[in-house]
Amino acid sequence: MKSALSKTEAQRWVEPKRQYAALPFKKNKKGKLQILLITSRETKRWVLPKGWPMKDLSGGETAEQEAFEEAGIRGKLIAQVAGVYHYPKLRVTKQPIPCSVKVYPLEVKEMLDEWPEHDERTRQWFSVGNAVLAVDEPELKALLANWKPPET
Repeated sequence: MKSALSKTEAQRWVEPKRQYAALPFKKNKKGKLQILLITSRETKRWVLPKGWPMKDLSGGETAEQEAFEEAGIRGKLIAQVAGVYHYPKLRVTKQPIPCSVKVYPLEVKEMLDEWPEHDERTRQWFSVGNAVLAVDEPELKALLANWKPPET
């Protein structure tokens, strides 16, 4: 006797699509860690700058490029991956896409006044605790709460 999987059950068996994200950070004047979040274009949730793999770019380079395009920032990429999180990419008119996101820390050195997605997104610095509260994805909350920048 064969049983058909429901649509939700079938989605669990789909290999997640890979994305790469930047974890933009800095220390404030008091030495406290700050994290830069941006709003997503469609749902306006707080997220990390992230995107799909780019031809001829490594995961870290893709994360850097996304940070420039989506948040208007440049900085020093940290080679040590901060972690991985999973989430359903929400789209207004279509089914969510299961995604696995590899996160690369990016120490912010420059914030531009103009960048490609300037008119589509808001960016804001958060304390670690407030960044954890601002994002929706449980695995991203845990990653942000537990990540520490390398000693420089």
